[in-house]
Amino acid sequence: MTTSNARCRARGLCISLWLGVFAAHAGDSVPTLFIAGDSTAAKYSGTNPQEGWGEPLAKFFDPARLRVVNAARGGRSSRTFITEGHWDKMIADAKAGDFVIIQFGHNDDGALNQEPPGSSKPLRARGTIPGVGDEYAEIDNVITGRHETVYTFGHYLRKMIADTRAKGATPILLTLTERNHWHDGRIDCPSETYRSWTWRTARDEKVAFVDLTRIIADRYQRTGEDAAKGQFGIDAVHTNPAGAEANAADVVAGLRALRGLKFDSKLSAAGKRIEADQPSNNSVCPKLD
Repeated sequence: MTTSNARCRARGLCISLWLGVFAAHAGDSVPTLFIAGDSTAAKYSGTNPQEGWGEPLAKFFDPARLRVVNAARGGRSSRTFITEGHWDKMIADAKAGDFVIIQFGHNDDGALNQEPPGSSKPLRARGTIPGVGDEYAEIDNVITGRHETVYTFGHYLRKMIADTRAKGATPILLTLTERNHWHDGRIDCPSETYRSWTWRTARDEKVAFVDLTRIIADRYQRTGEDAAKGQFGIDAVHTNPAGAEANAADVVAGLRALRGLKFDSKLSAAGKRIEADQPSNNSVCPKLD
């Protein structure tokens, strides 16, 4: 091998290595949108007829501008998502400039520990204390066999907010997805508990907030009961793939409406076709105040 050929090959190797490093750093510079939630956002596979909105969400963003990581887990409350280690595993990968969607409530109203006498529900010990205060309860967890201090729903949200901010990322609170419950042609919009508590936490902690409950409820009301029913799987809580995609589009509408977070610049062509949420005075949901 001549000296000139050796130098040429050496330069080629250096260029290849440099390009590899550049590509790696370029990848690191792309922000990530993490999703912490329950089965209504989670991924399902195989013959399961349900799908969570976190899976189709990625199609609405340009992957060169925003990555989507769906860490939602079925059956988890704000408490058990933390105590089982899912939160720590997810937030360890977060970096400055990332976003973290936090959405819980469907599983937080269960028993703190043992089910009450006569209950037919499975033993899960996943409930949180209602509200956003500082109350707590000491228990010996019947599932884990360990002593545990159980806190309020708001406490667990505040912990996730603080951890997200400590990583230099931006927390975003979402109210929970709508159930397919109707009365006299009007979709139900429960607002006294988890919807209100999520909003109050976002207000008090000065966190970005998307009222997904309202956005979905108003869509159901516009399209009608039969159309809404067609977007659910085996029950009134969990959506099928069509319902998951519709809910994901509603999430995008909410994110586009957030001032200062510039999600518009990160959308795919499909995402750009979704209009930003514009709250109506005629919403089926009570106004949060």
